[in-house]
Amino acid sequence: MTRKIYLASRSPRRRELLNQIGVSFDLLLLRENQPRGADIDETPHEGESADDYVRRVGAEKVAIAWKRMTQRGFPLMPVLTADTTVCLGDKILGKPADADEAISMLTSLSGKDHRVLTSVAIVFAERLEMAVSESLVRFCELSDETIRNYVEGGEPMGKAGGYAIQGQAAAFIPLIHGSYSGVMGLPLFETMQLLKMFQ
Repeated sequence: MTRKIYLASRSPRRRELLNQIGVSFDLLLLRENQPRGADIDETPHEGESADDYVRRVGAEKVAIAWKRMTQRGFPLMPVLTADTTVCLGDKILGKPADADEAISMLTSLSGKDHRVLTSVAIVFAERLEMAVSESLVRFCELSDETIRNYVEGGEPMGKAGGYAIQGQAAAFIPLIHGSYSGVMGLPLFETMQLLKMFQ
């Protein structure tokens, strides 16, 4: 990879993963909080499947990121965004709002398999390309004490499903089928395939 891109994400994990594969990037940050409000509403729509949700949010993120880049008069470069969602059956588990919700999520994941979907989208001018990585993750049985201690450590906050596979939660996961980097938040194989399209 020689062409530089914008990464429209606040995730330090995505920055680390792009650095890992030698991709040169500048950050392009979207609004997340008040008073002006977030650039993207990540609330699932009524009856929306996790697969449709992760594609919709990924497409919306990359579209607004391109718009912000042009509005700010930045040099034109491809823009990359990603969105990760965790789903247990038909239920989408987003980022927990507080410790109680994190405990509830982790309790529901205990002893079960769940899917992690990460969409990667790249836009340049009128061209938008997207790929979705799907991984199956198994959690061991977690005691109430283990869950409480994990949540008290703060790691679940800001993480889809209330856990970080690259952190302490790695000790909860006996099996993963799919992309480890995808569960972290940026599937590197799919990302590189997309980037090659914009060289």
